[in-house]
Amino acid sequence: MSRKVVRLTVDHLTELPGPCRECLFWELDPVRRGRVGGDAAVAEKEAWISQVLREWGSCGRVAVVDEQVVGYLVYAPAAFVPGSAAFPTSPVSSDAVLLTRVYVKDDHAGGGLGRMLVQAMARDLIERGSIRAVEAFGTTVPVLGSCLVPAEFLGSVGFKTHRPHLLTPRMRMDLRSALTWRDEVEAALERLLGAVRPAPTVRPERSHRSLGVGRVSGDG
Repeated sequence: MSRKVVRLTVDHLTELPGPCRECLFWELDPVRRGRVGGDAAVAEKEAWISQVLREWGSCGRVAVVDEQVVGYLVYAPAAFVPGSAAFPTSPVSSDAVLLTRVYVKDDHAGGGLGRMLVQAMARDLIERGSIRAVEAFGTTVPVLGSCLVPAEFLGSVGFKTHRPHLLTPRMRMDLRSALTWRDEVEAALERLLGAVRPAPTVRPERSHRSLGVGRVSGDG
């Protein structure tokens, strides 16, 4: 079974699982969202992804298993996410990007794909060099907020509560911590590789005679 995480593009939209391809919970404010539905919603979602890609850059990652899309993750600056203003724990901090959605199909849940998606997002943002953190509006009651990321999952992948709330705490992951974690993992891998590599073979020193060099005598 092959597993990989790739950048989200407009072409992935039709492959997104469930109702995600037409959900505009984050992309539009409540008033505009109520006026859009059906095929118009899909077109609006496509336009949103295109705009963010054009004006800001990569805004998501997609989990692919055996060439099938089984999950995805989306993130963007809060300026592109008007739906975030409705939360009692808003606004998002000025130095952070907002993680809006992490979704993995039920038949692939529990296999680490969600963590892989978050790690791919962190790697992208670290490489950009100008973003300090990622924030997300978690939910303590996932069944009541299908468009929100469970707070328990966020906590398991490095987020900490930044602004408490009974139902929708705003949580934050400092990318400096993620960078330190990445460095530690790379160092551990290097130590592991060093431990399993065979020791270099020490070649015996060849004698002067075999090298064709005459022996030097102090007697002349």
